[in-house]
Amino acid sequence: MNSYLFPDGFLWGTAASAYQVEGAWDEDGKGENIWDRFSHSPDKVLNGDTGDIACDHYHRYKEDLALAAEMGIKAHRFSISWSRVLPKGKGEVNKAGLDYYDRYVDELIASGIEPVVTLYHWDLPQALQALWGWENKDCSDWFADYAQVMYDRLGDRVHYWGTHNEPRVSAFIGYGYGVMAPGIASFPAAFQVAHNLLVGHGKAVKVYREGGYQGKIGIFLDIEHVEAATDCPQDQRAAQRYLEMDSGFFTEAIFKGEYPTALIEWLGVSAPVVAASDMDLIQSPIDFLGINYYRSVQIRFDQDGGLLKATATGNTRSMWGTTDIGWGVYPEGLQIVLERVSEQYGHPNIFISESGCATADKPDEKGYVEDNDRIDFLRWHFIAAQRAINHGVKLGGYFVWSLMDNFEWHHGYRPRFGLIRIDYASQKRIPKKSFYWYKNVIAENSVHA
Repeated sequence: MNSYLFPDGFLWGTAASAYQVEGAWDEDGKGENIWDRFSHSPDKVLNGDTGDIACDHYHRYKEDLALAAEMGIKAHRFSISWSRVLPKGKGEVNKAGLDYYDRYVDELIASGIEPVVTLYHWDLPQALQALWGWENKDCSDWFADYAQVMYDRLGDRVHYWGTHNEPRVSAFIGYGYGVMAPGIASFPAAFQVAHNLLVGHGKAVKVYREGGYQGKIGIFLDIEHVEAATDCPQDQRAAQRYLEMDSGFFTEAIFKGEYPTALIEWLGVSAPVVAASDMDLIQSPIDFLGINYYRSVQIRFDQDGGLLKATATGNTRSMWGTTDIGWGVYPEGLQIVLERVSEQYGHPNIFISESGCATADKPDEKGYVEDNDRIDFLRWHFIAAQRAINHGVKLGGYFVWSLMDNFEWHHGYRPRFGLIRIDYASQKRIPKKSFYWYKNVIAENSVHA
């Protein structure tokens, strides 16, 4: 058996997001957000599920964070519900919302867990969506104002801030394909939204720097391992387009102050309108890049393949199957992504800010889940991360998605990603086998295989 040791001070953590776990959707002055509106609309979410109650984490966070502390995690990444703090998205602050996150951060610190805050995890206040949301460039200013509210309240204790979680999903899945909130299917809108999200990121970073807050700030991007299915030039070009839309649109702008030329030319009228000063804002230096990694895809040219003329198929190593929502499993892809991003963008500080899998959990009569598939997934992805570190990647931590089962967006409650099982009917928490396995990894700061 081989042991894979991680550097001293490596941040082993977990991740979650407000809408997926908090519930309390209309309590204590919280305003409606786009996911409240989307999930309350017919036929938008599997089985008509909503985040109204979710894991009831809003009321049960002390119980949940006690379990996190028992597991021994060093850090927990969570998001702020913008509309819980600013019910209309701007203007009057909701004291009860701010007080909640104040208590939340204090509870993490008291438990010996480093708080890592995500400012925006897809849940725009509905009042701002009524003003065209992220299609309206003013939203970048509203976002920066909201960010300052949070910095001022929590900045003395929170040392890690992320502006956006997966802006690709917000833009292309929410506005391009319309599969997720706000459910608008328009690629010209989607690319403008993607650009405006990045401008908002830049403005929030600028506010942080100018405020002299003592901590680090970055962004969390989802990056897949992408490869062409064949050596055919059409497949190669389709894979390049896919990669540039999947991640290059965001990484090139953040690190180089430009969008991929070939992609912008391909987009034509769907390309975003960019003001002269926008790219300087977007390129504001960050302290770390968070990478969310879940899957690898193979790309083929497809004449009927939508905007990119491409079809993506899950790329799975022969020893693996797929996850419970059909994603291919390819641990080596994580190492490839980490090394590629590191080399391409000057060796930035990186965190794996999300990585995990949905498995077909089968609880016993007590609700306990022996989730060996999840353990295997995590083991080999941890090893891939350790190998990347040995190859010079400045990787500072790994945040498992997710601390607990939760509302998985348009998939509702069917997929289960958690280290802790949630019995939604009773709201009982039951740590899974993976919980105890991860606890041992953290204690030893190493993985065995």
